[in-house]
Amino acid sequence: MTSADASVRSATVNDAPAVGQTRALVWQEAYDGIVPPQVHAAFDPQTFAAGWRDSLRTPPEGVHRLLVACAGDAVIGFVAIGPSRDPDAGQTTGEITALGVHPMHRQQGHGSRPVNAAVDILREAGAEHVAIWCLVEHEALRAFLTASGLTPDGAFRDRVISPEEDTAREVRLVATLVEEPGAD
Repeated sequence: MTSADASVRSATVNDAPAVGQTRALVWQEAYDGIVPPQVHAAFDPQTFAAGWRDSLRTPPEGVHRLLVACAGDAVIGFVAIGPSRDPDAGQTTGEITALGVHPMHRQQGHGSRPVNAAVDILREAGAEHVAIWCLVEHEALRAFLTASGLTPDGAFRDRVISPEEDTAREVRLVATLVEEPGAD
C-alpha cells in the first residue's frame, strides 16, 4: 500500500520529533532579528518535541488537536488548535495556536490543507469563529492567512520575547465559520 503524496492527519506521539524540528525552523526564521540571540538560540527542536510529546500523551480537555501535514510519509508541517484564550472571545471561538510548514515544503498546499482540516474540526465542535495571532513583521504568513479567508479585526498584543521583557507586536486575524442568517 502506498501513501498519498500529500495528506493531513491527527498527530501521534511518534510525530513529536518532526513537529519539533519544523517548529524550530519556522520560529528561527520568523523571529530572526526580532528576538535577542540567546532567545533565538533556545528555539531547539528537542525542546519543542518534548513539549508536543507531553501534550499528545496528556492532551488538555476540550477541543485541542495537533494535525500534521505529510508529504508521503514525512511530516513537514503542523497546525494546533484549541479554544480561544482571548479574554474578549466567546465560547464559540476556536484558535489556531500554532502553525508551521518546513521552509523546503512551502507553496505546495501543505499549509492550506491542515488549516482547512483544523477549521473543519473547529466547526464540527461548534465553533462559529476562528482566530490566529501573527507577528506584525511576518508579512508572508499574514498574506497566507488573508488568502485563506482570515482578516485582521483590529486587535493586537505585545508578546514578551526576552528575559528583559522586550516585546514583539502581534495582530489577530479572524474568520467566521458559520453562514450569517440571511446570507446567500
